[in-house]
Amino acid sequence: MFSSNRQRYQGESFSKHRASKSKSHKKNPSFRDTLSPRKAEKLAQHAQAASPQSAQTSPTIGSPIITLSVGRDQRLFAAHEDVLCHSPFFQSACRDQFFQGNQKRIDLADEEPEVFSSVLEYLYKGDYYPRLEYDKRRNSWSLEDGGNGNGTNEAVIYTPQGPILKDTVIYCAAEKYGLQELKKLALRKQGLQSGIQCSTILSSARFAYGNTPDNDSKLRAHYLALIIRARHTFKRSGTMQQEMENGGKLFFDLFVAMVNHMDDLAQKTPR
Repeated sequence: MFSSNRQRYQGESFSKHRASKSKSHKKNPSFRDTLSPRKAEKLAQHAQAASPQSAQTSPTIGSPIITLSVGRDQRLFAAHEDVLCHSPFFQSACRDQFFQGNQKRIDLADEEPEVFSSVLEYLYKGDYYPRLEYDKRRNSWSLEDGGNGNGTNEAVIYTPQGPILKDTVIYCAAEKYGLQELKKLALRKQGLQSGIQCSTILSSARFAYGNTPDNDSKLRAHYLALIIRARHTFKRSGTMQQEMENGGKLFFDLFVAMVNHMDDLAQKTPR
């Protein structure tokens, strides 16, 4: 089962190459509670709160409230059915599941509550915390509350396999729920971050390979390019050596990417 906190892992790190930083002391919005119908309605209305994001979704009047039990501890969330149904996964679940009486409930025992909270926030607001912010003066994007640090507080979720970057877990959840725009958003946010431990990058890369299909190469390519850009750091990493000895498709793809990179450099070198 996942567990999440903000404790820093000790080990090799690098900050020159942008990778993944999401620094904040602000808590992620929670939709948890013990739900009565009235409280469920209030929570769903809270999730619908005003947001500057253009992709936010407004539920139709009278849309049924769905209760979702998430994770091993069965944390409860509430959402409007028509908002959930923007996801093909939940559209199918709402259509095929037998609901008893007026109690509409979906169980997601294998999901991480913190991750699902971000997915639900995205469905209502078109983004999840920390949100993207556009700087007109610099003509660039950044993450709210994350632009003044050096990346020492990583937004990670801790698993038995090691720390996994939260945006990577959200990307994989978006793949499962059929939310293509959320995948793009999570990948973009991950590209805005930096200062991540080598061990975190490697465990996150393995997670990406284990939770995305072979025909979805964008997140995998992100990690391959990241390792190549920071190769001088990774070649000194004991964690990298251990991971390579363990093997896997990740490292064959990395070999191919390195060869292609060297070929590109050779073509640019004047003869």
